[in-house]
Amino acid sequence: MAKKKKKTTSSPRTKMRFSLSKQQKILLGSFLFLLGLALLLSFISYFFTWQADQSDIGTLGDRELQADNWLNKFGAHIGHFFIHQGFGVASFIIAFLVGLTGVYYFFDYAKKQLVKFWFWGLLLMLWISIFFGFFDGKATILSGTVGFETNDYMQDYIGLVGTILIMTFILIFYLVVRLKLTPDMAINAVKISKKQIKDDFGTVNKRITPIEQETKHKISTSQLIAEEDEEEEETEVELELSKKEKPTPPPPVEKIILKSDVESDVEMEVEQAPEEEEVESISEKLVKDFGEFDPRLDLSNYRFPSIELLRDHTSGSGITIDQEELEENKNRIVETLSNYKIGIASIKATVGPTVTLYEIVPDAGIRISKIKNLEDDIALSLSALGIRIIAPIPGRGTIGIEVPNKNPKTVSMRSVIASSKFQGAEMELPIAFGKTISNETFVVDLAKMPHMLMAGATGQGKSVGLNAVLTSLLYKKHPAEVKFILVDPKKVELTLFNKIERHYLAKLPDTDEAIITDTNKVINTLNSLCIEMDNRYDLLKDAMVRNIKEYNTKFKNRKLNPNDGHHYLPYIVLVIDEFADLIMTAGKEVETPIARLAQLARAIGIHLIIATQRPSVNVITGIIKANFPARLAFRVTSKIDSRTILDNSGADQLIGRGDMLFTQGNELTRLQCAFVDTPEVADITDFIGSQKAYPDAYLLPEYVGEEGGTTLDNNVDERDALFREAAEVLVIAQQGSASLLQRKLKLGYNRAGRIIDQMEAAGIVGPFEGSKARQVLVPTLDALNQLIDNEN
Repeated sequence: MAKKKKKTTSSPRTKMRFSLSKQQKILLGSFLFLLGLALLLSFISYFFTWQADQSDIGTLGDRELQADNWLNKFGAHIGHFFIHQGFGVASFIIAFLVGLTGVYYFFDYAKKQLVKFWFWGLLLMLWISIFFGFFDGKATILSGTVGFETNDYMQDYIGLVGTILIMTFILIFYLVVRLKLTPDMAINAVKISKKQIKDDFGTVNKRITPIEQETKHKISTSQLIAEEDEEEEETEVELELSKKEKPTPPPPVEKIILKSDVESDVEMEVEQAPEEEEVESISEKLVKDFGEFDPRLDLSNYRFPSIELLRDHTSGSGITIDQEELEENKNRIVETLSNYKIGIASIKATVGPTVTLYEIVPDAGIRISKIKNLEDDIALSLSALGIRIIAPIPGRGTIGIEVPNKNPKTVSMRSVIASSKFQGAEMELPIAFGKTISNETFVVDLAKMPHMLMAGATGQGKSVGLNAVLTSLLYKKHPAEVKFILVDPKKVELTLFNKIERHYLAKLPDTDEAIITDTNKVINTLNSLCIEMDNRYDLLKDAMVRNIKEYNTKFKNRKLNPNDGHHYLPYIVLVIDEFADLIMTAGKEVETPIARLAQLARAIGIHLIIATQRPSVNVITGIIKANFPARLAFRVTSKIDSRTILDNSGADQLIGRGDMLFTQGNELTRLQCAFVDTPEVADITDFIGSQKAYPDAYLLPEYVGEEGGTTLDNNVDERDALFREAAEVLVIAQQGSASLLQRKLKLGYNRAGRIIDQMEAAGIVGPFEGSKARQVLVPTLDALNQLIDNEN
């Protein structure tokens, strides 16, 4: 409202044109209504005085001449202009529309309906004018010059029949669209009129018996003159009919005519009652008036990064096929297998960016395991870094041998993002990883994974893989639709994304930096994310939907009230760059909330991506693996690590530099990860960060540790009887643990916990530190005695 007021003050012409005051509307409405009345009087008078005033037309400036029109020369000229030179008798519609406009402005009615009146009124005026043109030999006051000339023009081009057809269609269009008339309504009107005539006049020598029914329509009654036995007979028939009609709720609108002749039967006509109009719901009305809710409206001018910010690392050249290399590798594979008496029926090569897949069909009777065991022998004969045998390839009936190319090609992120497969992806969270062996862009939906585990040795491409994931989402999703929580214990890998904090990142309240590097903040963030998950599930429960997609659709359609706490829910993607470091420093405090999120958070749009360079069983535990069906492995150093991450071998045979294996619970897919360099990421984040942003990052719920402090006052009188003895035990042991008090003093857990809280309030032990023992702040027994004596 403030903006409108300011705008009106600075631009008075805009105010007069678009925003009239109440007084101005009353004045304008009065003027238009009186003008419409003047037009009406002029037109009516013109029909009686036009012949007498004909000679005075064009003498408006001569004051001595007087016209017979009720409004004198003004009325004569106005009538001549609109009726003779204009639209004839149809010009009365103009007077009506002008007067109606004055009423709307005078009483400040909504102008939406007024526009419809003008449209249909002008259409009807033109039609009537042309219609009367059929009957005028020349322009008269019936059709006017416009109607006569238009009719004459149409007949010159499409003839009399064509003009009649067009006029008929316009009439039908007006009756159907404007008046809502249909053939059924016309037929029913004819039936009702016939029925009414029949009821009013009756038939000769026949008597009509009145039957009173509980309906909207009444049957006209004729006076009966009959004998008593005839009346009794008619009454019995009437009672039988009424009994038959009672059990059918609700009763239809029926008319029943009973004839008294002996040979006649009872005639009944059923008339269908009109259906009640359906009233649109509040949400439908809101959508109709204001449109669907647009979550992008706050940043409506946000521009997605352009493809020009990414570089083409292939220098524009695609995959080149080296025929000599293919032929040489084929011959060595055939020769090696023939040395072990394994014949090959056929062989096919598929060249990829870094690896070529040779598909072979062995002779009948050859055992697959025999070929599988020759993996190292074939690698030796090919002098390759490492080959991988797929025996058999699922769904193809062949055995695959993947051989690294001598001159591998780099897959640039630019080519992947620009591909039609990514640009046209109808996915909630599309991620373009890179290209397959067949050189196809590989795009997956993170929302369907729903979580991903990434592992690989140092320097094999994990950080580039994470950047590829984040870049894909930045190129596809608006800041209102997705938020990132970035955990970077190494403190250097994800720092570039600080620039888009107020666009895409989420963080805890009262936190300076959105990129989380401190272990304690990681624990608080994970627990806060669990609170966010529970809150979202409460919203889904209130909205009676099953997942975030249904919830957001319902919210966009304005079926959820923001006053009840409902709001648009963006997807949240948690990215942890080095999970092993967190497990080493925090252990269960990190694993427990991550396991809980992995099990429950899929439906409410929270997805996890965890990367580690140490895929051992004490880092990637069974609980973690069970809830991360999507696995991505870069090159690892041993088969054990490969089986830990993929539940299968093969990652140890990769060649590095972005070569990876991806599985989503079924078969393994070999990919070449798209390369996105650090300067490219910097350019993208600079481009996004320079645009208008939200006031702050997306704030997660505040989390306070359950045992993060004590609310007990340091009241000496309320201390436990064993307080001093327990304090001495902890000072001697220099370990603040409730379990230690349980063992030494034979106490229950609750009492030992209360004593620990009292010691914290007294300053003897430090605050709760998770699974670690509390720090003892008093070094010796003498210091303890002095502290307690001073308090006493």
